[in-house]
Amino acid sequence: MVKLRLKRCGRKQRIVAIDVRSRREGRDLRKVGFYDPIKNQTYLNVPAILYFLEKGAQPTETVQDILKKAEVFKELYPNQTKYN
Repeated sequence: MVKLRLKRCGRKQRIVAIDVRSRREGRDLRKVGFYDPIKNQTYLNVPAILYFLEKGAQPTETVQDILKKAEVFKELYPNQTKYN
């Protein structure tokens, strides 16, 4: 199973698609964005995130909150009024 989760990289944290059995700092499948909590900046590769979500990847709680703020779920579920 694949998860979208944070991976530490200095002050910034990368958002990666990674196998569940891997360590937090283990080998990721693909980097799909980053989050800088100090500057409160986010960069997301939305097509890649949507691809993994459509294939069944599960975001962690923190990544899910970041994706909600960026309104990524509106693109995944355009007809719903309430998202995850």
